[in-house]
Amino acid sequence: MSQKTTRFLIAASGTGGHLFPALAVAQHLEGCDIEWLGVPNRLEQTLVPKQYRLHTIPLEGFQTRFGLKTLEILGRFGNSILSVRNLLSKQKIDAVFTTGGYIAAPAILAARLAGIPVILHESNALPGKVTRWFAPSCTTVAIGFKETAERLSGNPIWVGTPVRPNFLTPQSLDLSIPENAPLIVVMGGSQGAVAVNELVRSSAADWFAEGAYIVHLTGTNDPDAATLQHPQYFSLPFYENMAGLLQRADLAISRAGASALAELAVTGTPGILIPYPYAAEDHQAYNASVFARAGAGVMFRQEQLSVPILNEEVLALLRDRDRLANMGKKAASLNIPDSAERLAALLRKP
Repeated sequence: MSQKTTRFLIAASGTGGHLFPALAVAQHLEGCDIEWLGVPNRLEQTLVPKQYRLHTIPLEGFQTRFGLKTLEILGRFGNSILSVRNLLSKQKIDAVFTTGGYIAAPAILAARLAGIPVILHESNALPGKVTRWFAPSCTTVAIGFKETAERLSGNPIWVGTPVRPNFLTPQSLDLSIPENAPLIVVMGGSQGAVAVNELVRSSAADWFAEGAYIVHLTGTNDPDAATLQHPQYFSLPFYENMAGLLQRADLAISRAGASALAELAVTGTPGILIPYPYAAEDHQAYNASVFARAGAGVMFRQEQLSVPILNEEVLALLRDRDRLANMGKKAASLNIPDSAERLAALLRKP
């Protein structure tokens, strides 16, 4: 008699911070069948169908004041629970895995109604509202930061945050950067960071004078992305080979999304961290604080940062290679290299 193939539903949607860890875990579920739950017109529409069958529900977050729009959202939410419940039954799903966000709520509730185990992974140091509300309903809760356990009841399991598999092996870089030149990578997350971009462009001249090269990932929403031209400067809306880029980098100037910090940790890249000031409940500041307390990075609030402050901080680091190297070691100490395998093992538990 052949053994039954385990079937999983992965509920992950919206941004790379939710999708990349989920995709990394999925690659360690060899021999299992995987269905994916997402939302129309989000990043999963591009990333997921290449590998897994994508199902979508018309869901959105509760970001508006109470009114007719709220009632509409609640109606969709109720219908989404029913849709997911039917999907679980039709696809004979054995367990649900979610990386949080608002899509996790109907997935968790539908799974519990069906008596199916749910494994939830929270990547942020400050758990999101959905995690805080629905974690008690989950079979297992895993966390990316050890500090997250202080903000959740029960016994969450610290596994780190999975990164894309290419981060775990050496990658080459196809940019013309001299081998011994200091490299600064500027990254603002999947949406870019116009305010950070402006600070960097205004500071770059002094960094070039120190011999540094800059790879600036501007995102697609910066109208001034092409205004700086210099032989030591690469301006790109995004870059596919982030693993190779961060493995080569001496310093990153970055937002503080959990996935970005996990990538800095696995590559041992020190960071100047500028939390996105409008992130839900200021959660990026909590993430950045973990790195800052560990000595792996320096955190600046965007509203407190100016061109002179950023300029001098970068120059100080470029001129103190021992400090920079020590920060890189501290960043690497925060890495859990087998995070995806640990999460996959939790999913495979009977």
